[in-house]
Amino acid sequence: MFSSIVVGTDGSATATEAVREAVEVAKAVGATLQLVSAYAPVSEQRLREERRSAPEDVQWAIHPKQEVELSLSDAADIAREAGVDVNTHPRQGDPADAILDVAEEQGADLIVVGNKGMTGAKRFLLGSVPNKISHHAPCSVMIIRTT
Repeated sequence: MFSSIVVGTDGSATATEAVREAVEVAKAVGATLQLVSAYAPVSEQRLREERRSAPEDVQWAIHPKQEVELSLSDAADIAREAGVDVNTHPRQGDPADAILDVAEEQGADLIVVGNKGMTGAKRFLLGSVPNKISHHAPCSVMIIRTT
């Protein structure tokens, strides 16, 4: 039924809830989990300033994807602890676009996304990650109630 499942995370509690649900589905059907996290571009000047103020032994780790890689690592640990195969995809840009791109690239059968941002009048705003994904997904979408 499902062999590749995509789920996005930003490290928040609601995103982690969606990750846990995606892990459960992946475990039940033997699917590989594709974890996606997006980041905004950071100016080279800001990166240089942060590197200068950091201790020498950690300066190498300061780069635009730093926080995203930590979120992906934490989410991947959840999947691995459940015995689920997992791949991580840090992407620069809009979170919904990043999730949709990975779903297309990986030939995903399912995207799992939390409902945060789809309540009340907010559900009509363009830019809502779950709303955009539900309208443009190349595969099935499972919306998890996380709020």
